[in-house]
Amino acid sequence: MPLNPSADEIVAKIGGNVLLSFNAGLMLRSWRERLGIKQNSVAKNMEVSPSVLSDYESGRRTSPGVVFVRRYIETLVRLDQEKNKLLEKLVYTADRKEILAMGEFKKPVKASAVMDALSVTILTGSDSMDASLYGYTVLDSINTIYTLSGLDFYRIFGATTERALIFTRVGMGRSPLVAIRVSQLKPRMVVLHGPKVVDPLAIELAQKDKIILGLSHLENEKQFIEALEKL
Repeated sequence: MPLNPSADEIVAKIGGNVLLSFNAGLMLRSWRERLGIKQNSVAKNMEVSPSVLSDYESGRRTSPGVVFVRRYIETLVRLDQEKNKLLEKLVYTADRKEILAMGEFKKPVKASAVMDALSVTILTGSDSMDASLYGYTVLDSINTIYTLSGLDFYRIFGATTERALIFTRVGMGRSPLVAIRVSQLKPRMVVLHGPKVVDPLAIELAQKDKIILGLSHLENEKQFIEALEKL
């Protein structure tokens, strides 16, 4: 059964994220798990064996081609439409004042490189500087905390949680880390912009969730976005 125009747009958006990522199989698995769809269900609907699907998702097989990726994503969309219809809430980010910029890196970028690009002082997680990041989201902290909740909050993670969340207009840094603490999804890195001193509780929460936390010394959001787009 063909997908409707709205579903086709979702397929295109996810497909772009997957095909531009360093590990297409990992990205496909990430989307499936976020939607709570079982691997066996996808395999059955695609008429492939679960072992083949598992090999692609784990990277044991060569990265899947464009045709396979499209079939996989179309299957996710159909199963999601039959189930919870979460994808529209997760994919669409246009016209949201909370999200200032969002992107996926064309290849993995080391945490240390992101920290350097954003002129960051590391507050916790210095032992994780070799971690690979696959994307970023720049957020207006005040609008994010006051208007995003539940599934809306999950949208800031894009194609993967292995990303940097950059919060601007931060007071003391507690609110963003509290919001992340109660969320099921955790980013690999959080960068705060605004405070001269970060609340010790924010640092403690980052340590509990094993999140790299830093304080940026760039002047404004424009500098953040320009630096991230160059990575």
